[in-house]
Amino acid sequence: MQLGAIFIDQLVFNVELPKPNDEVIPGVPWGAVEAFPTPAYWAYQVYARRLNGERINYKLGATLKEEVGACLLGGHGIPSTVGLAAYYHVKARGAFGDEPPSEDQLLAWLREPMAIDGRLVRYRFAKQKARYLAAALHKLAGEEAPIQSGRALRDWLLDVPGIGYKTASWVARNWLDADDVAILDIHILRAGLLGKFFDSHLTVERHYLQLEEQFIRFSKGLGVRASELDALIWLEMMSSPATVHSIMGMGPAPAASGRRPKKTKADANQLSLIG
Repeated sequence: MQLGAIFIDQLVFNVELPKPNDEVIPGVPWGAVEAFPTPAYWAYQVYARRLNGERINYKLGATLKEEVGACLLGGHGIPSTVGLAAYYHVKARGAFGDEPPSEDQLLAWLREPMAIDGRLVRYRFAKQKARYLAAALHKLAGEEAPIQSGRALRDWLLDVPGIGYKTASWVARNWLDADDVAILDIHILRAGLLGKFFDSHLTVERHYLQLEEQFIRFSKGLGVRASELDALIWLEMMSSPATVHSIMGMGPAPAASGRRPKKTKADANQLSLIG
C-alpha cells in the first residue's frame, strides 16, 4: 500500500492506493503516486479534486444545438478562446434558434471579425465550419437525438459531415456527462503510451474505438469516472509540455508554458473545449 496526502485547509486526508508494482489492469502497474504520469498519480489527482470540490461542469450550451455548435467551432487547430468567441458570436446572431440558419448565413456570421482580448480576430476555416454546422443544426431540427447513453448520442452525430469520433464523443461527454465515451486527443494518447494503458501500435485515426475501450477499462481499474479522468489527464498533459516532451524523448517542447500546472480549480471553458 502507498499513501497520498490531500491537504484541505487545516485537514489532512490520506488516500490509500495499491503498491507501485500491483497492477491496475493486466500488464499496467500502478506506479508511484508521486511520479507523473503514473496511474497512481492520476487516481490521486482525481480524488484530490473531488475532496476539494472541484467538480467540472462540462456543458457550455443550454441546449444540445448549442453544445454541438460549441464543439464544432472549437477543436483541432483552433485556440479555445477563438472557438468560444465564435460560438458566442453566432449564438448572439440567433444560430441556435428554432429555425436553423442556412450555410450562407452561418458563413457570413463566421466571417465577421470578433473582438478577443481587445483585438479583432477572424475565425479560421469559416467556410468549412459553416457547412458542418449547417448540416448539424438541420439534423438536430429534423430528428430527435438519442440521449439514453453517451455512445448512442455519439454514434448518431457521426452522420453529420465534419463530425468524427472525437468531436461526437466530446459533445456526448459534455451534454450527458457520459462515461461510456472518451475524447481521445494527442494529450490522452501520450498519457496512455507513457502509462502503458494503450497499446503502442494503435492510432486514434484507425483504432479509435479500441483505444476508447482501453481507456474506459483503465478508468474502471482505477475506480474513477472516465469523464473525470479524461478531463484531468488532458489538463495536466496540456499544461506540462516540457515535462511530457522530456519524458517521451521528443526534445524541447514548442515555446509555451513549460511549468507544471498549479493545483487550482480548472477553467471549465477550457476543459469543455478539448480538441
